[in-house]
Amino acid sequence: MIAGGGTGGHVMPALAIGRELRDKHGAEVRIIGTARGIESKLVPEAGFELELVRSGQLKNVSLMTKLRTMFDLPLGVLRCVSLMRDFKPQVVVGVGGYASGPAMIAAVLLRVPTLVYEPNAVPGMTNRKLGKYVSAAAVNFPQTAKYFHYTEVTGVPVRPEIFTVPARPAGGSNLRLLVTAGSNGALVFNETMPKIVKALLDAVPGLTIVHQAGVRRLEQTRAEFAVSGADTSRWVVEAFLTDMPAQYAAADVVLARAGSTVAEICAAGRASLLVPFAGAADDHQRKNAEALVAAGAAQMLLQSEVTAETLLAALMGLLMDEARRAEMAARAKAMARPGALERITAMVLRLAEKKKG
Repeated sequence: MIAGGGTGGHVMPALAIGRELRDKHGAEVRIIGTARGIESKLVPEAGFELELVRSGQLKNVSLMTKLRTMFDLPLGVLRCVSLMRDFKPQVVVGVGGYASGPAMIAAVLLRVPTLVYEPNAVPGMTNRKLGKYVSAAAVNFPQTAKYFHYTEVTGVPVRPEIFTVPARPAGGSNLRLLVTAGSNGALVFNETMPKIVKALLDAVPGLTIVHQAGVRRLEQTRAEFAVSGADTSRWVVEAFLTDMPAQYAAADVVLARAGSTVAEICAAGRASLLVPFAGAADDHQRKNAEALVAAGAAQMLLQSEVTAETLLAALMGLLMDEARRAEMAARAKAMARPGALERITAMVLRLAEKKKG
């Protein structure tokens, strides 16, 4: 069983692990999620059976939402206990998100081997609480190991094509800025980039910009780019970017949040300016960004510090300093961990063998 979901950062790893176990090892896989997350659409489309539980947030929400979550939690655990008694999983994998907590609690209570997948530098509240009780943890950052009694630094499952993205050529005059965020885009990017796009393009000859805005803000952001006076042949605003390996291959600098995207940036070996989402649970995006900054692999600008002036200065500083970009890209590439999916799957299989034994 694989439990968790809510956002793409949780659902996509769950599906990747599930496919690897099902398609390469013949495992029967069932996924536990909630009706409110995108797993309700993506999991059935991927051919997996989805079991639903009620669960919600405890961090950065209203008192009423917290009370509702506290009421739903024991019901969710009981539901997961029932599901596990019926399915009899050899291993339960928690990938984070609303359903992960009840499922992992249930698995610990039933003494089913458990694996936590933790891509962030500092685990969320649920994983911190359960860290000493779960069987093992697959982590992305070495410093995360202290929260669990047994860990392997596996990395984050990233599409293999991104690892093969070639380095950008030295001395290139045609630069590309890639602006990317989650499926809904990032409001701070959508609001601020139109204010600076003309100045940025005027200051950096040969620069082009690809900006992912999300569906909700696509038309407004595109319109604001258009009225900025910036050369329309040098920028494009899209709702989604589906060809990410090609986008990373063409990019010299990536402006992004600091969730699961940081693993892709490292896999591609690209210089980046990270603006952590201030509302992320346990401020985990800031901690992810700080880990890359400490390694010299990225630059960080806190959301509270973002203005047209600060964002323009930070982007120009990267785009106009080729040596710094190259160093940052090399350090990011050094943090990449190809083969993460295979390592995570191997951990699951070892736990399953122990269960059979």
